[in-house]
Amino acid sequence: MDEVVDNAGDGMDSHVGAPGGTTRLRLGVAYDGAEFSGWALQPGLRTVASEVIRALELLFGEIGDFTVAGRTDAGVHATGQILHVDVPTAKWEALGDRLLWRLRGILPPDVRAVSAEAVDPSFNARFAARWRRYRYRVADAMWGVNPLRRLDTLAWQRPIDVERMHAACQSLLGEHDFVGFCKSREGATTIRELQQYDWARDEDGVAVATVRADAFCHSMVRSLVGAALAVGDGRRDEQWLASILTIGERANDVHVVGPHGLTLVEVSYSEDPKDWQARVHLTRRVRTLPGDADGPEIDRPPTPTHH
Repeated sequence: MDEVVDNAGDGMDSHVGAPGGTTRLRLGVAYDGAEFSGWALQPGLRTVASEVIRALELLFGEIGDFTVAGRTDAGVHATGQILHVDVPTAKWEALGDRLLWRLRGILPPDVRAVSAEAVDPSFNARFAARWRRYRYRVADAMWGVNPLRRLDTLAWQRPIDVERMHAACQSLLGEHDFVGFCKSREGATTIRELQQYDWARDEDGVAVATVRADAFCHSMVRSLVGAALAVGDGRRDEQWLASILTIGERANDVHVVGPHGLTLVEVSYSEDPKDWQARVHLTRRVRTLPGDADGPEIDRPPTPTHH
């Protein structure tokens, strides 16, 4: 819940049943990640996907394609996660506007289905997304973190200059190879378009990062935050932050901050279903930067999303 996300067709996040006579649903999901071993299904572990699938199967029986906008790591939260799932049309029509109420009674209290609608079958929660927005909260007060926010806020032991951090982070905007901030994987690109990286204090004085990109690679958001904090507390200068884009490999001196301060806030899609297929094709392209040798276009996703 950091990249273009993972899922459909890669065998890692899909949960596929018999799709005959189905309707595709778009579900909005929120969860407190503290007690989950991440989003993705993992044998013997409690995950968000396992709880959501269990609830859907109780209501619909066998479900079809189950694809999420972005898999989040253990401890990462979400208020705006999106998934799609194919369900039997007859059972969907019978439930209708009672679906959220029924899911409320089945799901555990740390995960909620907050919206549900039938969509065109061309909708793909992963590949049709235009961008994903994350929030990361950091408290640098001498006394620590508000006890009521301890599960979604990182306690930082040094005072930080938020304005300095914000200014430094603007040098990272645009399309770059973010390998310095990512855990790269063989055969997967680390080229991403960072569209927004802002720092500001909220009404309680907590430093809040807002990070938006078309997609993220593994550990990218938490690495971006860790690098900015090194600038904010004076251990590094602004030039060091920008230089990470040029090293061509994972930066060993970039600290990956803890997952609990991170929340997936929003995933954006076009409101026009006609745009979804075009976006799917664009997302699945092989990414290169200007000056790179052009390779053949293949139907392969970028690095799976983990935050």
